[in-house]
Amino acid sequence: MDLLELDSLVYRYPGRTELALAGASLRVSAGERMAIIGSNGSGKSTLLLHANGTLRPSGGQVRFAGKPVSYDRRGLLMLRRHVGIVFQNPDEQLFSASVAQDISFGPLNLGLDAKAARRRVEEAAELCGITHLLDRPTHALSGGEKTCVALAGVLAMNPQVIIADEVTSGLDPWMRDQVLAIFDRLARQGKAIVLSTHDLDVAWRWADQVAFMQAGRVLFVTPPKQMFTNPTILALTKLDQIVAR
Repeated sequence: MDLLELDSLVYRYPGRTELALAGASLRVSAGERMAIIGSNGSGKSTLLLHANGTLRPSGGQVRFAGKPVSYDRRGLLMLRRHVGIVFQNPDEQLFSASVAQDISFGPLNLGLDAKAARRRVEEAAELCGITHLLDRPTHALSGGEKTCVALAGVLAMNPQVIIADEVTSGLDPWMRDQVLAIFDRLARQGKAIVLSTHDLDVAWRWADQVAFMQAGRVLFVTPPKQMFTNPTILALTKLDQIVAR
């Protein structure tokens, strides 16, 4: 079942002449681990910002569970309950004094009472391995810890799709593998994970499907083995120049 459908999206940033998205399409299913790769400026982040309604396309359509997204307040709130996004820079998401307060913001905003919100916080913190940080000030965290807290804040909303924009970039190998292990566990629970990355090794060994973007379009969506071994795909994407190194 396709949980999230991004169909022929077109988008141009204000003041720009070139299109950031030029008919990009992507479909993500329940339990799927999707990696999106492509060079800087290919449209990866712009596409992901459409997935939870942060950006609105000028053409094409976003659908969740088969239904077109409505861009009024009610429609966007509903979409963001189901599609959570974690940014590359966790400082863009952390704004409360303590870790527990930050993770609880989403559940409380959904209208949960304090007891239910606390339960969500504890469950998300346990999944992300940060229960020992709940009383810690957010400004006192390391970069990797901030990433895990930002992820926990999204998971506390209990979304069905988790969008992760370059979140493994800059993490040490141990923390990167810890974050990927969290994503694996979530996928086994039936949640869809979409991770944009420049790390081809992550795409190769972690993803079920790899999407390649270029010039605002999704050119290929294939299993990693085909993406990185098919001579035609390698030549068209110019990945052959990277894989050969």
